[in-house]
Amino acid sequence: MVFEEFITGLKKEDKKFTDNLKKDNILENEIKEKSKIAELESKILKLEMEKKELERENLQLLKEIEVLRRELDRMRVPPLIVGTVVDKISDRKVVVKSSTGPNFLVSVSHFVDPDKLTPGTRVCLNQQTLTVVDILPESKDYRAKAMEVDERPNVRYSDIGGLDKQIQEIREVVELPLKHPELFEKVGIEPPKGVLLYGPPGTGKTLLAKAVATETNATFIRVVGSELVKKFIGEGAQLVKDIFKLAKEKAPSIIFIDEIDAIAAKRTEALTGGDREVQRTLMQLLAEMDGFDPRGDVKVIAATNRLDILDPAILRPGRFDRIIEVPPPDEKGRLEILKIHTRNMNLKDVDLEEIAKITEGCVGADIKAICTEAGMNAIREFRDYVTMDDFRKAVEKVMGKRIKKEEPAHLSVLYR
Repeated sequence: MVFEEFITGLKKEDKKFTDNLKKDNILENEIKEKSKIAELESKILKLEMEKKELERENLQLLKEIEVLRRELDRMRVPPLIVGTVVDKISDRKVVVKSSTGPNFLVSVSHFVDPDKLTPGTRVCLNQQTLTVVDILPESKDYRAKAMEVDERPNVRYSDIGGLDKQIQEIREVVELPLKHPELFEKVGIEPPKGVLLYGPPGTGKTLLAKAVATETNATFIRVVGSELVKKFIGEGAQLVKDIFKLAKEKAPSIIFIDEIDAIAAKRTEALTGGDREVQRTLMQLLAEMDGFDPRGDVKVIAATNRLDILDPAILRPGRFDRIIEVPPPDEKGRLEILKIHTRNMNLKDVDLEEIAKITEGCVGADIKAICTEAGMNAIREFRDYVTMDDFRKAVEKVMGKRIKKEEPAHLSVLYR
């Protein structure tokens, strides 16, 4: 009896153990399945992210392809013809002069505002139908724009010697009307419009203009007379017109015309084609300087060393109200110029007054060359100072002659 009960208990225990073992196997299988599911879900999530990234890249590439396709289509479109409206017949019909030469009666596209189509307007024409498809902005001559001086020259009135009277006159003509126009209103006179500087080469005419550009806050436009001489008919006159138009837009402004004798020589009857074109440019300049349209706060400074060949029409008051001679400096002026050019030089036993005496006939450019040559003589001998002997040699070289001992006493003292 007891043995049977023992056997029954063992069977129960064995069954219980077997059941527990089955449960453990089931639990282990469930854990493995859940792990596999989690791993698959992670892979699915990663693949979905990669898919979205590829779709985004694909969309970006499609956009780039579309942009390139449009750019290619634009490049395949034939170029448009530039024309100018001559007359307006109706809102959708205008007469244009094409860049190829002849005039055409053409239609106007519905994308173009007809109110903006006035005679003189620049337009774009379709190459095949000549239909007006666009309006171009007003043209501006970039050659005239390039003549505007953005950076002021580093020259002041204190850097100019021997021209005190000329500096005072040019300041009265140019600076005073721009800085204090109320003085002229109180007196009841119109301010001078222009000044002409004349004199031998190297006397400081361009230097005066540079000083004006530095000392005033006005827009400074510089042009050389030869730049106004153009090859094709009407180009020079158009450039003159554009220069004064730019000056009016940027007023107060100063126009400096260097070597004005290149276009303002006296008019004669015996003319070639080139001479006639230069005269057309001159007549446009005369009209701009004192024509029908008011000039406003635009001052003109011109420089020349050939006053004798200038046309009388440009010399009259109203165009150049002040004609200022810039002569070679006297002894006092030469001394002032020497002091200016040697103020930064390391001098040793140099008598500037004696140098001013022996440089009679020299202009400012010659004196500057003498100072530079004297410095080069010192550098040639590896010295950091300039002596009187250096200036002696420089004077001989620049003036192109040797000073003899038979010359006046003040020169023999110099060369002892």
